[in-house]
Amino acid sequence: MLTSPPVADDLEVSNRIGTGLARLIRLIERAAVVRGDDLDRPSFMLLHTLACGGPSRVTGLATAVHSDPSTVSRQAAALVGMGLIERRADPDDGRASLLAITDAGAALLDRARQRRDERIAAIIEPWQHAERVQFAELIDRFTAGYEANGDERTDPTRATVRGQDQARAHR
Repeated sequence: MLTSPPVADDLEVSNRIGTGLARLIRLIERAAVVRGDDLDRPSFMLLHTLACGGPSRVTGLATAVHSDPSTVSRQAAALVGMGLIERRADPDDGRASLLAITDAGAALLDRARQRRDERIAAIIEPWQHAERVQFAELIDRFTAGYEANGDERTDPTRATVRGQDQARAHR
């Protein structure tokens, strides 16, 4: 879907949002290191994806987390070694295996979610209830829009279309 180029005010607001998100991501990553969380972010994402989507082949998991199958395979091997995921025979293809989260992996995810939810609750506690609800709705809407807009790294046609739009705007 092609839209008109954003106006300066929209770009300023977008810059504030982008800067805020980048700051938030750095703070979250730094807090995880300081707390000594059991897993790095990519491994956590693999566990979360398996918990939500069920057992998966390495290739399907790599697609789901936007990563390379060889990278996911190495990460999965480490998680298998930690007892957080397990390999199961694929019922559709006896030569292949599926990765599945274990009870220990699910328990680790539950503890991580609980810590996250408690921290967020403490941060937004001073807000009015309506503000909390509105923020949750807006972040859901933003995330859905971000997903729907695609990623130039995984959708090269978007980069081309955007580049053409930007060239037209500068003429």
